Amino acid sequence: MNADAIKEALKQVKYPGFSRDIVSFGLVRAAAFDDGVAKVGLAITTSDPKVPLQLKNEVEQCLRALPGVTDVIIELAVSGAKAAPAPGQTGLHGNTAPAGLKHSVAIASGKGGVGKSTFAVNLACAVAQALEARGRKGRVGLMDCDIYGPSVPLMMGLTGRPEIDGTSLVPLERFGVKVMSMGFLVDENTPVVWRGPMIMKTIQQFVQNVQWGELDVLLIDMPPGTGDAQLSLVQTLPLDGAILVTTPQTAATNVAMKGGLMFQKVNVPILGVAENMSWFEDANGARQQIFGEGGGQQTADKLGTTLLGQVPLFTDIRAGGDSGMPVAVSAPASKAALTFRSIAEALLVRLKV
Repeated sequence: MNADAIKEALKQVKYPGFSRDIVSFGLVRAAAFDDGVAKVGLAITTSDPKVPLQLKNEVEQCLRALPGVTDVIIELAVSGAKAAPAPGQTGLHGNTAPAGLKHSVAIASGKGGVGKSTFAVNLACAVAQALEARGRKGRVGLMDCDIYGPSVPLMMGLTGRPEIDGTSLVPLERFGVKVMSMGFLVDENTPVVWRGPMIMKTIQQFVQNVQWGELDVLLIDMPPGTGDAQLSLVQTLPLDGAILVTTPQTAATNVAMKGGLMFQKVNVPILGVAENMSWFEDANGARQQIFGEGGGQQTADKLGTTLLGQVPLFTDIRAGGDSGMPVAVSAPASKAALTFRSIAEALLVRLKV
């Protein structure tokens, strides 16, 4: 028996209300075994007094069932969850969040072509599923800030124009996700030929003049780059953090690093890195890493954050985007969908929702 064996055993212990274990959530900070005594250090952030006690009991039961363990010592560090932002809360840059919005997260990549919008759509649906399971249906928003190439409407299977209520736009909704995109406001074959100030104004309107209602999480699908759109968002909305999407190869991770450093410079925390197109399975079921491997973890390590998950390169993910039926919805028990759900649950834990 050793520390690694203890951590492996603790993967059986799920965080209350989630399907993900406490080890992958990063709650196990220390583990040791000495003369029959298993010692574990846990760090938990929660405002629910029942959670620490439940976890402590489950961890103790798990460890006492291991061969050679005669006693268990659990050191539990509990910190309170961050209070939900009040309506109109002022952010770091003097900006205010819309009334009813609790958390906002940017989905960024720096580089185009890494499947960021596909990731954002499936993550939004997975977050909506996780919240609905907790009785909080329809409390997820997805804001498509890729003004020049909006693809979210296609991937969500949404068409038509948003209604206008007074001076505000009413977002379209599907799969429990409220959506706003430039794709709803221009004809399908009409290119958007705008300079920076127009981009900045549109993002401001998407934040301030859309009836988002009561949202636990607003995900913002960012365009590639580190320019006008990114800075406009930071100046308009107090972000809780950003998720960086990259593929494993160096050409993508180098640019993702720049995107991460940009957010850090404007005091937006990096909530984690998601590695997309990590591998595909051949006809024999063997994994083929055609874009290399390890890039997502290396990027997370350099930015001082965690790797939220690795999304495989599966045909049904692409097909779901083309058909307007994201794989997270169409095949919720598939490997791809379960990956998105795992990342969604990890995000909710980090946001303390």
